[in-house]
Amino acid sequence: MRASTISRDRALELLKQFNKEAFHIEHALTVEAVMAYMAENLGYREEKNYWALVGLLHDIDFEQYPDKHLEHTPQILREAGVDEDMIRSVVSHGYGICSYVEPQHQMEKVLFAIDELSGLIGAAALVRPSKSVSDMGLSSIKKKFKSKGFAAGCDRDTIQKGADSLGWTLDELIDKTLEAMQATEEEIRGKLLNAGP
Repeated sequence: MRASTISRDRALELLKQFNKEAFHIEHALTVEAVMAYMAENLGYREEKNYWALVGLLHDIDFEQYPDKHLEHTPQILREAGVDEDMIRSVVSHGYGICSYVEPQHQMEKVLFAIDELSGLIGAAALVRPSKSVSDMGLSSIKKKFKSKGFAAGCDRDTIQKGADSLGWTLDELIDKTLEAMQATEEEIRGKLLNAGP
């Protein structure tokens, strides 16, 4: 079983040390919650906290080093006492884009797949009257997925590669990620309020 060498409180403190924009904090909290939900539902309940922490820390250096994303991550995490397994998992989410570390464990493949997709779903929620994922369905997300101009920064090829690496169809990946975001939306809002400046 994978166990963490960093507490959730310390991980959040570290995230806030390197990230000041609310958007980046919210994305980290969203990916944390989706990863925890996925662990629970894919048979990795004992590793749920580990999955969640990898999600929380995955973009630790992005705000300060957007053009060198993941280059500074290993040093930042090592200095905070994070073990090499977790560092490897965090860095693997940038495979083929800004990292040579290929996702191998199921958890790494899930992170790779849901990182961009959760951003796309979050952007789609913001243009809805409800500003929520609660009333969204697969078809509305697929429409946004096909519209290349919408949330153009969310790499569709990476999302598809993520689904492929998991052996899931794109629809399955979208369904599972949307379900996770719907189930954790209130929790994420609460954590965002508590994260503070």
